[in-house]
Amino acid sequence: MFSILIVEDEKKISDIVAGELRKWGYEIHTVEDFQNVEQEFLTIQPNLVILDINLPYYNGFYWCERIRKHSNIPIIFLSSRTENMDMMMALNIGGDDFIQKPFSMEMLITRVHAILRRTYTYDNTNMDVMKHRDMTLHLKKAVVYVKEEEVELTKNEFKILCVLFEHKNKIVGRDEIIRALWEDESFIDDNTLTVNVNRLRRKLSEYDVDDYIQTKKGQGYILS
Repeated sequence: MFSILIVEDEKKISDIVAGELRKWGYEIHTVEDFQNVEQEFLTIQPNLVILDINLPYYNGFYWCERIRKHSNIPIIFLSSRTENMDMMMALNIGGDDFIQKPFSMEMLITRVHAILRRTYTYDNTNMDVMKHRDMTLHLKKAVVYVKEEEVELTKNEFKILCVLFEHKNKIVGRDEIIRALWEDESFIDDNTLTVNVNRLRRKLSEYDVDDYIQTKKGQGYILS
């Protein structure tokens, strides 16, 4: 489970963001003591930080620089500041993304998904290979094997499998899979997703593993 540290002094915003992210299965921590953000970061060791700029005592730029002395984990700035200089400053000192307030919660969730996936799966050499029962995904090669046989998949079919592998034995909502494919500029909609999943199952059925992907009516899919 990925953990996220929210550094936001507006409690209403902090609580809303925390609640929405928890719905997606993330472990959420919120900073209470804004004099000791660095220590809370070191104690929690999160996978991602959502960081406001306007904070008590020291601003978000200061805490970003302090965090960067210990870690390269992704940092998303969330701020009401709209000046280009502030955005440039946030990215130049080590921020990975900048979202302006007021913001779309859906957009924030999508950015969080994208950055975590990019940081901890596709660009992580330690996770080049993912396995589930008789199936093996080689992420860098973008190929899948059932036992020792390579299965020929389209780019969308492979990406769907990647998302299911990341959450194996857990239900993955259709919207989450669609967002993952949209991030890759595949422009997929709900009907197209159904077609891709059915085609993927047919290909896997040739290797007697089509039962790996199960449909949970009204919820999504699960790799079990």
